[in-house]
Amino acid sequence: MVEAINDAFHVELARDDAVMVMGEDVGRSGGVFRATAGLRERFGVDRCVDTPLAEAGILGTAVGLCMAGWRPVTEMQYDAFSYPCLDQLITHVGRYHWRTGGGMEFPLVVRMPYGGGVRAPELHDDSPETYYVHTPGVKLAIPSTPADAKGLLAAAIRDPDPVVVLEPKLIYRSERSEVPEGEYVVPLGKARLAREGDDLTLV
Repeated sequence: MVEAINDAFHVELARDDAVMVMGEDVGRSGGVFRATAGLRERFGVDRCVDTPLAEAGILGTAVGLCMAGWRPVTEMQYDAFSYPCLDQLITHVGRYHWRTGGGMEFPLVVRMPYGGGVRAPELHDDSPETYYVHTPGVKLAIPSTPADAKGLLAAAIRDPDPVVVLEPKLIYRSERSEVPEGEYVVPLGKARLAREGDDLTLV
């Protein structure tokens, strides 16, 4: 799955010069899980920016970049590291479009590896999806396949509204399947029918 995410980044940054990536260790190190590997070398330090260890600062900077015409993709190294951003994200970012009477768009993406199962220490194994799914003005995407990971990230980057993308780190390297080459978008807000059955529906 992580390779599909990396592929989406390479495609989207090449497609749109306004797209940039920022976060802790996303540049020189290519991200903790290597999701941003090669971006700094290909697109430069201005479009793949290493930030200080200050999640609230990362999100606040991304909001300002949106106002300046950028489409920033932020990475929180782990899901629970986003907690210092909750006030900004929940009470402000999702509402800015409406506060400006629709005059401003905030095409901001917040990516985070999430969930348990990897025996990580405190604040590395949380599942904060309920914080975001109930937030007005913020969309939430959680991929379950590598193709979804690529397509949903592309859709999030192209969306005019803030999108939180929670990536299940348990299947970063274990989930393998075919991924379309080139530009590939999975629409936000549409369910995928994986298999038909007679007895049970899982949504």
